[in-house]
Amino acid sequence: MAFSIVVKLSLLSLLIAFPFVTNSYSAYQLGLYLLYGIVGQGIALCWGKGGFLPLGQALFFGIGAYISGLMLQNDVGWGLVIVTLSLSIVIPFLLAGVVGVLVFNRQIGSGPYFSLITLALALVGFQLANSQVWLTGGFNGLTGINGLPNIDSFGSLYFVIVGALVLTTIILSKIMGSPFGLLLEAVRENEERLQFLGNNTSWIKAAAFAISGGIAGLAGAFFAPHQGIVTPQVLGFILSAELVIWTAVGGRFGLLGPVIGVVLIGFLASGLRDAFVYWEVIVAFVFILVVLRLPGGIGAIGVHLSRKIGLNFHSYGEISERSRSVPEVDKIITRELKFEEVTITRGSVVILDKLSFKIEGLGIQCLIGPNGAGKTSALNALTGKLEVDSGEISWCGGSLNNVRPFQTLSLGIGRKFQVPSIFPNLTIRQNIDLSLWVNRLKRNQLLSMVPYTWKSDLLEKLEEVFPFISDKSLIAGSLSVGERQMLDFTMTVLSEPSLVLLDEPCAGLSKAETETMIKAIADLSKSSKSMFIIVEHDMQVVELLSDNVLVMHQGKLIAQGSLAEIRSNKDVQRVYAGGTK
Repeated sequence: MAFSIVVKLSLLSLLIAFPFVTNSYSAYQLGLYLLYGIVGQGIALCWGKGGFLPLGQALFFGIGAYISGLMLQNDVGWGLVIVTLSLSIVIPFLLAGVVGVLVFNRQIGSGPYFSLITLALALVGFQLANSQVWLTGGFNGLTGINGLPNIDSFGSLYFVIVGALVLTTIILSKIMGSPFGLLLEAVRENEERLQFLGNNTSWIKAAAFAISGGIAGLAGAFFAPHQGIVTPQVLGFILSAELVIWTAVGGRFGLLGPVIGVVLIGFLASGLRDAFVYWEVIVAFVFILVVLRLPGGIGAIGVHLSRKIGLNFHSYGEISERSRSVPEVDKIITRELKFEEVTITRGSVVILDKLSFKIEGLGIQCLIGPNGAGKTSALNALTGKLEVDSGEISWCGGSLNNVRPFQTLSLGIGRKFQVPSIFPNLTIRQNIDLSLWVNRLKRNQLLSMVPYTWKSDLLEKLEEVFPFISDKSLIAGSLSVGERQMLDFTMTVLSEPSLVLLDEPCAGLSKAETETMIKAIADLSKSSKSMFIIVEHDMQVVELLSDNVLVMHQGKLIAQGSLAEIRSNKDVQRVYAGGTK
């Protein structure tokens, strides 16, 4: 953290000193590049942090520039300038937010559609700016734009722009280091898992895009007095593409990278433009080289060096471990799960065929059957991953037919998938934080550091069973398959659901790891007020854990009862033998 602060203060000192050690024209050029760098910071928030790429960010930059340009064509005071700056931020913010909600609400993994839609919006914006001459000045653009009151556009405005860059860096650093920033990273790492941890990821991504739109609008507001003219090119595709390239070259995973990328490419292009006819080729070569050799951009070099010498280069520091219990989650008293004539088909394939069963009370229910019997599909239908064609699924008297995955935990339903589903590039502690926040993190805490200090008695017990999860700095992706299963199980139960769905929790585990997992599940079942449903092929697990067994075959339930009753059932014997490790 200290190293990061020193680097940022050093760069700020260089920016302040730049006009005094060069000339006014170079400072004027740098001011323009810094404005583009501010837009790049918003792109880094979405692309680097959230994993979705906005291809039309110049649209919001241009909207801010046109709003500012229209106002500054007149002689105005600072009161009206503040209103103008506010509108230049708020209007792009709201527009980006609405676009984000409409696009991301479509489905998980809608990133490519989002990128294309933002590109199309930039093209539409360019056409509108060209055609609406009465408002935008058409092809010739807005001219006669005055500078800010008592601010020299070729002099002191540079320091205003540096101040704006400092402001956006501080704000975005706060956002990236907050719980909201971690949620955004989790979207990038494993959006589906985050949904099943009770988070509406479409709103998270839309909020990040809205912030990036507002940041771009702020930069555009200063572009108008800086250049004295605003043309349709400021919100077109070419500038949008350049902004993405500059961000990629500098580094999309931090806030300094985009600024560095813009400044380096900007001055490189400026120096080559008059000296070399094919200067674009050199710029393109630099871009290709960085993409191939430095996927994280130039900024990744600094991060790599800081890790080599053992320094923390994250956007937020070490959080103090204050003892704090998480708030209590409301508990459902009644436990009753019902499938009534549930049918799911996809084309000519029948996935669930009028599946019906009823489970009541606490304890552990084991769902077994041959591969393709529909066990996982039943859990998918229960948690909203598969849409039910007919029939009814209910939990504690409430219908689950139209539930969406992010709503399941608010209904007390937690799920662990067959293949370990974690956030591989986050630390173990960050994985755990995401599960501790389920049903507990309030909107007013999204930018607070307090949730990082939350603890729970259950977490302390699980750390005794799975000691490796107490290593807070270990990257989750470095864990073995067995440890990933245990971390996934930990994340599932930490949210304290009243219905715990475990899909083959012992798959891929060694004999010793299987015994540890069985003991953890058994102990938790006895100490909690939860119903457990376990999909499992290992009959050792079924023998040791099950209070009741359900057997499925070809999308139907063929038997339900105690393990002894299931073993003596002739229908079960014909279709399923099971196995043990």
